[in-house]
Amino acid sequence: MKQTAGHTGIPEDTIRYYEKISLLPRVDRQENGHRVYRDKDIETLRLIGFLKKTGMPLERMKPFLKVSADGDSADYPELVDFMRQHREHMVKQIHLLQQAVDFVDLKLEQGTHCQNYPVEEQTDASVQAGMR
Repeated sequence: MKQTAGHTGIPEDTIRYYEKISLLPRVDRQENGHRVYRDKDIETLRLIGFLKKTGMPLERMKPFLKVSADGDSADYPELVDFMRQHREHMVKQIHLLQQAVDFVDLKLEQGTHCQNYPVEEQTDASVQAGMR
């Protein structure tokens, strides 16, 4: 467990929680009760970590993780569509965050008097919700 937590950057308690809610399949155990994490388990944990960083709720990850582990994503077009939409949302978030970084950089360069910085209006409600 400690090694897996170290490899993935996910705390041990969180890994146990992921097992408890069936986000991560139960892993094999040694005779002494210690969990045995295989490469596929570590890969799944890393994927969970990346998806979590994108703001995806744990419940939304479950179907995608199941397909990733058990099947061919081409057999699940609705999940592929969901991941494409989520990716687009992430790209929009990156763009908005880059605008914020650029604005802060400009403020640092010019002091507090920067009135001509172009700020793109947000029209996509999902992007606005993602920035909260």
